[in-house]
Amino acid sequence: MTVHTNRRAERKDVPEEQKWNLADLFPTPQNWKLELDNLEKETEQVTVFRGKITESATTLLQALKALESYREKVVRVATYSNLKVSADGADPANQRDAALTSSVLAKINAKLSFFHSELLELTSDKVQHFLASEPKLKNYEKTLYDALEDKPHTHAPEVEETLAALHEVHSSPHQIYQRAKTADMQFDPITNAEGVELPMSESLYEDRYEFSADTTTRRNAYKSFTKTLDKYKNTFAHLYATEVTKQVTMAKLRKFPSVTDMLLAPQQVTKEMYHNQLDIIGKELAPHMQRYAKLKKEKLGLQELHYCDLKAPLDPSLNPRTTYEEATDIILDALSIMGPEYHEIMKKSIYDRWVDRADNIGKANGAFCSSPYGVHPYILITWTDTMRGAFVLAHEMGHAGHFYLAGKNQSFMNTRPSTYFIEAPSTLNELLLAERLLQETEDVRMKRWVITQLLGTYHHNFITHLLEGELQRRVYDLAEKGVPLTADVLTEQKLDVIKNFWGDSITVDDRVGLTWMRQQHYYMGLYPYTYSAGLTVSTAVAQMIKEEGRPAINRWLDVLKAGGTKKPLDLIKLAGVDMSKPDAIKVTIDYVGSLVDELIASYENE
Repeated sequence: MTVHTNRRAERKDVPEEQKWNLADLFPTPQNWKLELDNLEKETEQVTVFRGKITESATTLLQALKALESYREKVVRVATYSNLKVSADGADPANQRDAALTSSVLAKINAKLSFFHSELLELTSDKVQHFLASEPKLKNYEKTLYDALEDKPHTHAPEVEETLAALHEVHSSPHQIYQRAKTADMQFDPITNAEGVELPMSESLYEDRYEFSADTTTRRNAYKSFTKTLDKYKNTFAHLYATEVTKQVTMAKLRKFPSVTDMLLAPQQVTKEMYHNQLDIIGKELAPHMQRYAKLKKEKLGLQELHYCDLKAPLDPSLNPRTTYEEATDIILDALSIMGPEYHEIMKKSIYDRWVDRADNIGKANGAFCSSPYGVHPYILITWTDTMRGAFVLAHEMGHAGHFYLAGKNQSFMNTRPSTYFIEAPSTLNELLLAERLLQETEDVRMKRWVITQLLGTYHHNFITHLLEGELQRRVYDLAEKGVPLTADVLTEQKLDVIKNFWGDSITVDDRVGLTWMRQQHYYMGLYPYTYSAGLTVSTAVAQMIKEEGRPAINRWLDVLKAGGTKKPLDLIKLAGVDMSKPDAIKVTIDYVGSLVDELIASYENE
């Protein structure tokens, strides 16, 4: 059981069973350092093919295999460093190793930039000829054709090498943001309704206090949270503006019509698909969620429902608490429907220490799953003994199951699909967990609670991240018009985005606009909107599983195992869903509306 005190633990004091096992990546830090030191020398196994890659089908195959093998090593080294600094970004040794890794990666990227440039010498006809003459190249077919799509946006080899050498500089805004969040930002302790002082951190706010049934705790945590954000707003605004300037500049250098076109290119989706997610959800989901907000205000007996009250439990006296052990048993039971192969992976994630769940000083906020090829996924989460945490954990286990299956069934280069699809396997796990919980109870209050958790999933993916996506759309438009992205501009835009969605259903104070500072997603391209795309897909798949059972499950497992072998539209069609039209989005919105209807009706029928 996780023990909470009024003092956040230092990493060294966290019990081993609450930490992930990094020895599966490298037995010791010394082994990792040795591998890092060797990486630069080992580029020779790839650079030996410089100037020869497209000479013949045989040489091309050998070069691709060498690159793939080398990149596997790089990913392991980089993942180890990233996991260490994510678990304890306050540790100077972890900071040092992260900086060292970033420096080495920049050098490696520069040395290997020739590879992509030489691939661009291929023509479609030559690729077809090579594929016909060397059957083993079939494994790299998508890689080769994807490279051809980059041709209009790639410069001469020497220019690409220079740009690659600047990788460390290009990634510095994200690195600085992360360092400030984990190592520098401090929050004032808070008090609850009883006057008891509680520790405060970003992860505690986002994983515990924001969901608190105690209005005093929620609102005091929000004040502490935004007070600290306000202190950093000008620095963070400059960081984000630098990131946006870099992206806008790179879009021009690479001759894309806009930065949006450039950022959508690797996702392999159309601008219509991108705008569909933002426009349709922003317009058609808002009325349903405003009704839900008004219901929450009424049932909580609040004169005003503040922005920081949105995630408060609808029934404050029913907020099931659970230990980590109890929650994982429930999750495993819910996911058993997916069959023995998938279920065994889920068990491994729990019992083989793939999860880091402690709250300690220096730990990154939120949750993520990192999946180094050839090892196993690693999940970061801050466990707070609430059932809501079970949904977050199930979500990350969905990522783990996806990449474990993809890694077992595909080569390194064919493992990762478009980010447009990435959030579908994770959100499906949340829906399966909710379905099992609903099946197991006849209690009206418990059913309501499960529905509110489902609405929490849609809130997170269809609102929180979608509104981040809407802010990004506005920011890129402003940047391309030459408008300076100051802290005031970003705060005003975020405030307007939130007001537009929620209308008069909630009370919005000026500090709400500071929430543009909460997420690192803005440094990850057009990632936020893809959460809604993934949940759109998983909602359709969950319904198919409910109606068809095993055939739908088998299709889904085939999709997971396919990894990155197909473009997102084709991959999703394997599951039986068509995302080229807005139909699936509208069906999902209707489903969310039906959940709100069910909640309201349950109170009216009392």
